Amino acid sequence: MSSLKSLSIAIELATLARDQAMAQWQNTLKAQAHGRDQMLQLQQYASETEQRWSKGAQQGTTSELLHHHYQFMGRLYQAVTLQEATLEAASQRVAIAQRQEVQAEVRLASLQKLLEKRRMEQTRLHQRMEQKHMDEFAAMQTQRRIRQQTEATT
Repeated sequence: MSSLKSLSIAIELATLARDQAMAQWQNTLKAQAHGRDQMLQLQQYASETEQRWSKGAQQGTTSELLHHHYQFMGRLYQAVTLQEATLEAASQRVAIAQRQEVQAEVRLASLQKLLEKRRMEQTRLHQRMEQKHMDEFAAMQTQRRIRQQTEATT
């Protein structure tokens, strides 16, 4: 019975580990989605800035203003590049968290399967013992009847 108790405790711990792994995976998915949103905002801002600039540039600009614009756009595209790297790292964290969640699920399922197998073995053993006791009782009853019959005929 203690092995069943040990397995039950192991299953509880595996369930907690699975739940934590699932929560971590969900958190990494949220972080990845947030990073994608930021990337989209940066790209939209860069596009809108380019459109505004091209409209404003038609009316005439100075070389200093043009220099500042290119410098600003360079930094903006640098931010987009950094965000791409951040998104790649987030994707890797999502993949790792997902693998850990799957491993936790597999571990939990294997422990549950093992517990079920042990319970079935115990049930089968208990049934065998009951059957043995019933067979012994029936044999004793038969021997008693035979003795009673031989005593009655003598």
